[in-house]
Amino acid sequence: MENYRPMKVFKNCILFLLIFQMQQFATAQVDIFETDNIPEQILEHLDIYLVIGQSNMAGRATIREEDNATLEHAYLFTGDDATPWVVATNPLNRYSSVRKNIKMQRLSSAYSFTRSMAAEHSDNEIGLVLNAKGGTKIVQWLPGTELYQEAIKQTYKALEYGKLKGIIWHQGEGDWHPIRVDLYLGRLEILISAIREEFDDPSIPFVAGQLYENKNRHDFNEMILQLPDFIRSTGVAISEGTNTIDGTHFDSESAIIMGNRYANEIKKIQTELKKKK
Repeated sequence: MENYRPMKVFKNCILFLLIFQMQQFATAQVDIFETDNIPEQILEHLDIYLVIGQSNMAGRATIREEDNATLEHAYLFTGDDATPWVVATNPLNRYSSVRKNIKMQRLSSAYSFTRSMAAEHSDNEIGLVLNAKGGTKIVQWLPGTELYQEAIKQTYKALEYGKLKGIIWHQGEGDWHPIRVDLYLGRLEILISAIREEFDDPSIPFVAGQLYENKNRHDFNEMILQLPDFIRSTGVAISEGTNTIDGTHFDSESAIIMGNRYANEIKKIQTELKKKK
């Protein structure tokens, strides 16, 4: 009996700590950038787009003066429970839960993609879930990995405010080796199918992008063109006519071009799906 009371106190302390930790995990607290503008009213019925991939989707191009403009009718998901959305401005990957250093986050194709989608659907406001990370291979995005789980978690939270309308994906600079190219479409099918199953929608539009063309990446770019024939409701944003800052990362003008091509492909798929209804 002498040890009963101390043991009970000890167990209660452990239980308290466990409950506290669970509450900490359950409540997302994210540092909101002081320069961000917070919407004045609660957002709902957003057209939500998931934006994932590696460095070109995270954004490595210079943010020019004209790229500092606020994206009209578009909001960026922060992951924070108290302030889930901010007005969409560059760099758009700043709230990725898996990103690299904030100084590396610059202009990506998501900027012009969002601008184009907002202009096309002016009645519906856009909600962006950007969760890209540079230097990653496709195997790091497959179901069960941290990158996959984080993207899904962020999207589920964002869907409290709207509906998932599409996914844009730029990844492959780490997978151009011939052995990986041969396996890529099969792995991409696993990723797409898993996301569609997660959100109970077998037709969520999915658009992948070609890489900047060179002799090493030619086979990858040819392979990815097969995607729409391999998996339904998918498209490819071609990289023809683009330039880079370093042989890999699109320059500012090319990032804008690619974003517009992503938007065109998403719109095309969405139109085809409407015709089938």
